[in-house]
Amino acid sequence: MRSHFCGVINESHIGQTVSLCGWADVSRNLGGVCFIDLRDHEGIVQVVAEPDNPAYADAEKVGYEFCLRVTGTVRARHNANAKLASGAVEVLAERIEILNASANLPFYSHENPGEDIRLRYRYLDLRRPEMQKTMRKRTALVQALRRYLDAAGFQDIETPILTKATPEGARDYLVPSRVHPGEFFALPQSPQLFKQLLMMAGMDRYYQIARCFRDEDLRADRQPEFTQLDMEFAFITEQDIQDFVEGMIRSIFKEVQGVNLAEPFPRLTYAEAMRRFGSDKPDLRIEMELTDIAEWVKDSEFKVFTDWAGNADGRVAALRVPGGSVLSRKQIDDLGAYCARYGAKGLAWMKVEDLAKGREGVNSPIAKFLDDATLTSILQATKANNGDILFFGAGLYKTVCDFMGALRLKAAKDLHLVKEGWAPLWVTDFPMFEWDEESQRYMALHHPFTAPKVDDVDDLVTNAKTAVSRGYDMVLNGNEIGGGSVRIHRSAMQSTVFDLLGISKDEAQAKFGFLLEALQYGAPPHGGIAFGIDRIAALMAGTESIRAVIAFPKTTTAQCLMTGAPSPVPDKQLAEVHVAVRRSRSRERHGDPPRHPR
Repeated sequence: MRSHFCGVINESHIGQTVSLCGWADVSRNLGGVCFIDLRDHEGIVQVVAEPDNPAYADAEKVGYEFCLRVTGTVRARHNANAKLASGAVEVLAERIEILNASANLPFYSHENPGEDIRLRYRYLDLRRPEMQKTMRKRTALVQALRRYLDAAGFQDIETPILTKATPEGARDYLVPSRVHPGEFFALPQSPQLFKQLLMMAGMDRYYQIARCFRDEDLRADRQPEFTQLDMEFAFITEQDIQDFVEGMIRSIFKEVQGVNLAEPFPRLTYAEAMRRFGSDKPDLRIEMELTDIAEWVKDSEFKVFTDWAGNADGRVAALRVPGGSVLSRKQIDDLGAYCARYGAKGLAWMKVEDLAKGREGVNSPIAKFLDDATLTSILQATKANNGDILFFGAGLYKTVCDFMGALRLKAAKDLHLVKEGWAPLWVTDFPMFEWDEESQRYMALHHPFTAPKVDDVDDLVTNAKTAVSRGYDMVLNGNEIGGGSVRIHRSAMQSTVFDLLGISKDEAQAKFGFLLEALQYGAPPHGGIAFGIDRIAALMAGTESIRAVIAFPKTTTAQCLMTGAPSPVPDKQLAEVHVAVRRSRSRERHGDPPRHPR
């Protein structure tokens, strides 16, 4: 139907007859001459229909987003448009075919509708040039990854979508079985166990662009279904894995983004990242760091500090924000309320107005509780300068890290202290376990198949609280883009980890018996990593949300506004899979008719 794409028409085509297909981005009649900006995924070209031309009558009928086929001759444009790749030329229409007219639009391309409208009419949203560019960026990313891994000898192997429910992380999406009444498949949260089994099967190097599903609360960087690059290596150490994938990511960013990432990537242990930045995914574009001040405040008169300075599980930390003294009291209070979301019970502060004046040059509600020596030590330890503000956090170590780390990001963004560019790094040596107060048991920080640093089972059991794993994350601009580990490859160690996680032998056998059995048959040392395709694409596209790089995303309530999913299912269809829907008590009280949950 077409000879060329709209966006590629240029001066080299002058004098040629071309056939173009696309949508009317703009249609206008000016002084008896019709102008149509014809748009396809490559760009826009101006089409002209003159009154003495047969195409003129059809051009007058064209409205916004009409689907058209235009045949005409390329000629030089009198007034070139430097904003368009085709801006030096135009197409003199000889024939305009209206392939499909458009109804009145819910929004126009030049408007900025709310996200609900954009998702409701996602097919129209995706037509917009900026969305076309974003989706093609994602395509380029995936293509580059495939080329790199294919060239490196990896096998692209598909793993099952219908699998066994093993809810040790997020909630599973369950699929009822028709032929096995009362039994269910689960959609995979990741191909984790299957890729380990592939290493045991001798496949050596595996990858997959995998669809994954997690029934969890959503946010900007989460969706109920998402895509990850899944990789696994046999007979390899974590250093080998990190070296390979670092080279891959560096190559992909050079090819797709035109960016040279640091070589090598900086490395931080989990402990160091939490100590310096209050986060296991620190944004290194922000130069601010936390400073521990317990040593200097332990004997102060400020009880909030002294209570935690002497607590083995506590932390007292300061954050210096350059130029932060410009913050108003309301802005400081707002930051305190923001920190409260992350567990802070208060946020002390100190404005440094004039260091030369000593105590008189400091504006702070807590200064009166600090003697001159303590005040001087804090200012020196934080390297405070005139015009800075110091924020203080005290509490349990993890809680202080959480809210002070969040404060660091918030203050940096509010005061424009985030540098441009790309700041990748590795975070290594994650704790093997973290204690969950609610369930009163250990939880796996990565997942239960991550190997500990120690090979001895008794050593792990004895030192479970402080055990370090062979897990690692790749972080980019404060976003975890990849996470992986060396896996447990011995059955005894895997059973021990299950036991430490409070998984009984019977439960372990029921959920993971196939894995424990496979580990008994000469399973090789192996490890891997998974990268979030959506997150990387969002970073490359410069968007805050991964929804912008997913063709048909869900809302934060896990709904598809375009199709209306999830939706009720007829009772007959439910009966076929042996499922009955229980009416909620609230609906029963109010006499509402039963319906299926959304």
